[in-house]
Amino acid sequence: MQPELQYPARPTTLGVEQNRVLRNTYLLLGLSMIPTVIGALIGVNTSFAWLAAHPILGPILMLAVMMGCLFAVQALRNSVWGIAAMLAFTLLMGWWLGPMLQYALHFRNGAQLIGLAAGGTGVIFFGLAGYATVTRKDFSFLGKFLFAGLILLVLASVANLFFQVPAASLTISAIAVVLFAGYILYDISAIIQGGETNYVMATLRVYIDLYNLFVNLLNLLLAFAGSRD
Repeated sequence: MQPELQYPARPTTLGVEQNRVLRNTYLLLGLSMIPTVIGALIGVNTSFAWLAAHPILGPILMLAVMMGCLFAVQALRNSVWGIAAMLAFTLLMGWWLGPMLQYALHFRNGAQLIGLAAGGTGVIFFGLAGYATVTRKDFSFLGKFLFAGLILLVLASVANLFFQVPAASLTISAIAVVLFAGYILYDISAIIQGGETNYVMATLRVYIDLYNLFVNLLNLLLAFAGSRD
């Protein structure tokens, strides 16, 4: 009697869909870096005098514009216009880096610190995304903790707009680095586990994680390694 042949398991439809969403997310995420860099270059050469004149109202208005873009991406996520809205959003986010990049470039080693922050963001992302992808662990249990941390972080950031305490700003940035590193694990895991099936929304979530990670890493580097001499 011949032994029963063992055929390799065929990938399930869900597994194929997860891989497709993950692949398209990475592709769109890479593409979104182009308008981000273009926006940043425009931002570096933009006068933000109006922001200095309205240090509280300015960020609030900009936040309202960004929220409008986020809603547009969500509303159009199932069409090609969702990709266009996503790229427009990343262009705007790159432009909004202008004030921070201008500040950084006043340091003698500002350009190097910007590059270091970008490189550090990349290392953290590839490390955590690779870990989540290879191990395929479910990090959904982090959701409640991360959301609670995000709410506290937003409240602390808003409060610091009024009080402008340097030590508080550094503490907020340090916490933000840990928080958004956790969100990278959480969001990549959501794709792998089938919790996020729309690659436009998946890209948006991961992009926001990376953006905030970069901004807060740069803030810490400028504070501890910036040289004005």
